[in-house]
Amino acid sequence: MNYNFYLPLVVILTLTALIPFLFHLSRYVGEKSKQGDTINQTYESGIKKTYKDSFERFNIKYYLVAIIFVIFDVEILFMFPWAVTLRETGLLGLFEMFTFMALLLAGLIYIYKKGALKWS
Repeated sequence: MNYNFYLPLVVILTLTALIPFLFHLSRYVGEKSKQGDTINQTYESGIKKTYKDSFERFNIKYYLVAIIFVIFDVEILFMFPWAVTLRETGLLGLFEMFTFMALLLAGLIYIYKKGALKWS
């Protein structure tokens, strides 16, 4: 019996088990992180790092931007299969995608006019 057919599966399962173990091991082998003023500064989110309470209230604008991002990100995912099958769909598929993109643009304009993207 030829076992070369199972070789990719064995490699994937081995890596799946080995990589988390190596990440855990690197915690003990690697250099320790330094706590200081630089690590406590605001990075990307604009929110200062807190150590006392993880249930601190955030500004609602962060949630609105996150929801808008998720909505548009999922809608962009719909464009990938269209791009792959563009030759098979022809002009009808092109028209449908332009209609879909026009709806996305209309939604973005609506969100902008409602002030969801303004931080003041």
